[in-house]
Amino acid sequence: MRAYNLTAEDGFKAATLFIFLFLVFQLGAFLGQASARLYSEHETIDRLQSRISLDLQFLDVGNSTLNTPPNQYTLKDYLTRLNKALAEPNTGIGLVSIQSVSADNTAADFANARLTPITLQNSEQTVQIQVASLPLYRYLAFSPLAFFAAAIMVPVLMNIRPTRKAQKAEPVVVEEPKVTLVPKLVINLNDKTIGNSINAVTVQLQNKPLCFYTALLHYCIDNPDALLLHHKDIPPELTNQANKAFGRLMDLGHTKRKRPDFNANLDKTLSEIRAALDEVFAGYSEEKAKYYPPRAQGEGSRSKQHSYALPRLYAHEIEVIGD
Repeated sequence: MRAYNLTAEDGFKAATLFIFLFLVFQLGAFLGQASARLYSEHETIDRLQSRISLDLQFLDVGNSTLNTPPNQYTLKDYLTRLNKALAEPNTGIGLVSIQSVSADNTAADFANARLTPITLQNSEQTVQIQVASLPLYRYLAFSPLAFFAAAIMVPVLMNIRPTRKAQKAEPVVVEEPKVTLVPKLVINLNDKTIGNSINAVTVQLQNKPLCFYTALLHYCIDNPDALLLHHKDIPPELTNQANKAFGRLMDLGHTKRKRPDFNANLDKTLSEIRAALDEVFAGYSEEKAKYYPPRAQGEGSRSKQHSYALPRLYAHEIEVIGD
C-alpha cells in the first residue's frame, strides 16, 4: 500500500477543500437537473396544449354567448383520461381543470404543485385550462459525479503524492579540508601576560617590558616604515603609547609606582620581550618573526644602524585584552 505523508493540518485543509469542491459541483448538478426538468415540462405542456386544442371541437365546454354551461360529466371523464395518459410515463404534469371543471383526485397527487394557466381560443369562445407541475425539489438528487470529481481534485490541487521509500545510498565520505590554524599574538593586560591564540601557553612580563611592547606594537602598526635606532631616544609617540599602557595597569590595580623611563636599559627590555616570545611561539618560528623585535647585527654588541622596529604588522594580527 502507498503511504501519504500528511500532517493533521494537511488533513483539515484537504477535508475543507473536499467539502467546498463537492458543494460547488453538487450545486452545478442541481442547476443541470433543474434545467433538464424545466425543459421536459415545457415540452410536455406544449404537447398537452396541442392535444386539447385538437379535441376542443368534440368537447362540450359550454358557450358563454348562448349561456350554456360546460358538460361536467364529459369534461371530468376527459380530464381523467388525459391525467392517466400523463401519469404512465411519470411526466410530473397533471391537468387540473378545463373551464372551471376540476379533475378528481388531482389536488392530492399534486400537493405544493406549481400551477400554470393556459388560455385556448376557438372559433366560438375562450377556454381556460390549468396545468399542475410537481415542485422542482422533487427532481433534485445527489450526484455521485460531484462526489468523485471533488475526491479527484483535492490531491491534485494540494499536490499530495504518495511517499516513496528512499533507496539506501552508500554513505559518501567527504573529506573535510584541513584548516591550518595560524597563531596570533594575544596580550592580556588584566593578568600581564602574552600568549598566542592557539594554545594555553602564556608568559607573564614585568610592567615595563609589557607596557613598552604593547606600545611598540601599536606604534609599528601606525608607522609601518618607522626606523627605531638603539642610539637614539624612542619617539614621543612611542613614549606616549607606553605611558598610556602603564596608566592602564595602574587602573587595573597592578602597580602604584611612578611611570618608568622607557629609554633606560632598552636592550634589557627588548631581551625580556624576545625571551617571552621565544617561549610563547615555540614551534611557530615563522609566525613569531612578525612579532619579534630584530636583534642587532654587525660588529660589537649592536650596530648604530640597527632598528628594532617590527616588520610590517596589521591590527588584525594582534589582540590586546584590557586595553
